Amino acid sequence: MIVDSVLANAKAYFKQAIVDCSIAFNEGKIVKIGRESSMPPADARIDLKNHLVLPGLIDAHVHLRDEGNSYKEDFLSGTAAAAAGGMTTVLDMPNNEPVTMSAEALKNRMKIAEARILVDVGFRSEFPRDIGEIEGIVREGPVGFKLFMANQVGGLDVNDDEAMLKAFKAVDKLKVSTSVHAEDEQMLKRAESELRRRGQNDVAAFLKAHSENVELKAVTRVLDMTKQGNVNVHFCHVSTQNGLRAIAAGKKSGMLISCEATPHHLLLTADDLKTTGTLGVTMPPVRKNQHAEALWEGIRNGWVDIVASDHAPHAIGEKEAETVWDVKVGIPGLETTLPLLLTQVKRGRISIGNVARLMSENPAEIFNLKGKGFLREGNNADLTVVDLRKKFRIDASGFQSKAKFSPFDGWEAEGKPAKTFVGGQLIMDEGEIIAKPGSGRVIRKQ
Repeated sequence: MIVDSVLANAKAYFKQAIVDCSIAFNEGKIVKIGRESSMPPADARIDLKNHLVLPGLIDAHVHLRDEGNSYKEDFLSGTAAAAAGGMTTVLDMPNNEPVTMSAEALKNRMKIAEARILVDVGFRSEFPRDIGEIEGIVREGPVGFKLFMANQVGGLDVNDDEAMLKAFKAVDKLKVSTSVHAEDEQMLKRAESELRRRGQNDVAAFLKAHSENVELKAVTRVLDMTKQGNVNVHFCHVSTQNGLRAIAAGKKSGMLISCEATPHHLLLTADDLKTTGTLGVTMPPVRKNQHAEALWEGIRNGWVDIVASDHAPHAIGEKEAETVWDVKVGIPGLETTLPLLLTQVKRGRISIGNVARLMSENPAEIFNLKGKGFLREGNNADLTVVDLRKKFRIDASGFQSKAKFSPFDGWEAEGKPAKTFVGGQLIMDEGEIIAKPGSGRVIRKQ
């Protein structure tokens, strides 16, 4: 058999080790991993020059925007940013314009995306007002549901524990995941209102409003519901020591939960906001160093399951306002996440194995992404090729994303994605997007 391609002279993360090998794939699937001499004849042969090959990276938390917010990002620019950052699959969030919270909205969003995306994309839905509509939404194939607890986005009352538990149970029964942004709305709004009344409108006030206890209260509420209903919940962007400890305790007790951390919560602290100003404002906010260190400890001991970017692009003018309360929260992260992690590999803070676990293996398993997450014969030929020796300075002005800003702008990095393959197709080569819109596919959960 003549296969489509053979990647030669690779160092691949394969079966929990880095091995010298070649990789053959055909019709979008990996067909052989082994010595060069064992490779089948191929239509194309690519010399990887001893670069590292990781299982295609999965960013489980991105906001691709498009539709009513296409001026911030659209499916093409967002997935170009993903490919440039070495991501082969991204999971989109539903707080769009319009909010994705019905079967019709989800179906329409998927249809728009099909012709534009460059990498594989899975979509989430917000909870509808009537939980009876959940089954119809699930028939359209979302990878999960999202509950944004900091304010009302979808149709579910975030202050009604009984309604939340019913919704969690309905989703779990259909074998779909629920992801939560855990900040308590009532505590947050009270604090914000009082700070506004006092005329405190700066970044320091934002940090006070989004206190550690705002996260902990929401985490505790969800853990209580998860325990009552024996349901599966994923906690997005955990940012506090006590929030993570509560989740770890829940895991030890046998609860069906997982959680993620972001590069900005791992690598930035509140002190960095003195330099970045409102460009670094996000929810939940970056915090004191002790919380970042707790997240690193959580990675080392397995409490943190996933690293995700929480890519949240905005127009630059939306990141600047007279008061912090009017600033749009969030930062772009698709193009910086992998280089930042690889730099930490060089510094001995994290291993290549943990990068693969946090950004390939665990996301594939937690969100049930078949054929993804591992270099394995029969799996999708989703591959992230990395040049570990590449040193460069992060330059937000050159992002593929429409959002040309970053709190990491100017940082020195070592290790950069060199090629991104999705379903066997080369999408990004040495920073250049070479594939056509529509090369990626919409992931529909079966």
